Amino acid sequence: MAAATACAAAAEGQRVLLVSAESGGRLRALLGEGEGESGDGAEGDGPGTPVALRAVPGLWLARIDAGEEFRTRGAALQERGKAALDLLGTAPLDGEELTELPGAGTFALVHALGHARSADWDTVVIDLPPTPYGLNALVLPEQLRRYLRRLVPPERQAARALRPVLAQLAGAPAPGPWLYEATARWERELAAVQDVVESPHTAVRLVAEPGPLAADALRTARAGLRLHGLALEAVVANRLLPAGSADPWLASLSGQQQDVLKELRATCEAEGVPLCELPHLGRDPRGPEDLAALARAARATASRVPDPQGPARHGWVEDRLETDGHLVWRLPMPGAERGELELVRRGDELIVGVGPYRRVLPLPPALRRCRVAGAGLRGGELGVRFRPDPDLWPSGH
Repeated sequence: MAAATACAAAAEGQRVLLVSAESGGRLRALLGEGEGESGDGAEGDGPGTPVALRAVPGLWLARIDAGEEFRTRGAALQERGKAALDLLGTAPLDGEELTELPGAGTFALVHALGHARSADWDTVVIDLPPTPYGLNALVLPEQLRRYLRRLVPPERQAARALRPVLAQLAGAPAPGPWLYEATARWERELAAVQDVVESPHTAVRLVAEPGPLAADALRTARAGLRLHGLALEAVVANRLLPAGSADPWLASLSGQQQDVLKELRATCEAEGVPLCELPHLGRDPRGPEDLAALARAARATASRVPDPQGPARHGWVEDRLETDGHLVWRLPMPGAERGELELVRRGDELIVGVGPYRRVLPLPPALRRCRVAGAGLRGGELGVRFRPDPDLWPSGH
């Protein structure tokens, strides 16, 4: 579906970049490229290097290679820390020794999201891994920036000129300049990626083959997207089997899909989200013609154009002080169920969790002077009630 989306945009005359972690051989077969037919080489000149595709004019491919990305960044990190390693008498690791660690793929994906900031492209399509990993990768820059602000606060970075004096007064060594420089560099890089994720021009499509497990994953993913303020552009029901088959086995599988599809139709209609229904081709898609057919089917079955502004990122506050004596912070949470919700008040923040997704939300100014009085989930909306704290609430209000 990602490849079909990219090919459709390229057919409209756009300069399009498709980013994927699939193997080079599978991507070449899918996009109709033979061995050695894409640009100057199927793999490009390094991790994530865009390569022009001859079979689809206007389309470039950037393949995420988590292992190569890990080795490249590991070697660069050793080079920056060479002075410290020499001081310790440590022998640096060779490139062949740097084996990809678990989770390296997520960081390679986050780095690849930076492609969307380039002015070279009209459209960038990112082929994300399945949920919850794909969604958690999208929100990782925001989370990492929060960690950096807590561990290395900006005010400490601003006072680094006083480091020798503070170290003498404290009687302990203070962090070296490399820490502040690295923190500032990471902050800039993460902020750039977060700008891409939170842009009103960025939207997410959820793609799944209808089935009981997929329906539950889609439900939770919808709640996670709204929790993080990300716009859901469409839900794509993929690889639909033909209905009405005389074969009992095929008819049973198709019937299961149709049961889930009926529920998805009702949910998407209620939430105003397009549902695209794509037929099973009877084989794996191969080449631009198959991808163009899938793109046409997606457009034909999409029921509406989504709001390009996306959902409110932090909900809204309802003033019910005069009638009920409290304020209600309303957070849209479509698809969430009561048993998978988690709420924790921490200072001026509210930690909200739904299934595998968590977010730390800063409280609006008025709610910081209140105490949490309760919460309720109704109609896909979480309402958190706050009562004014007499010690903090202004008198006469």
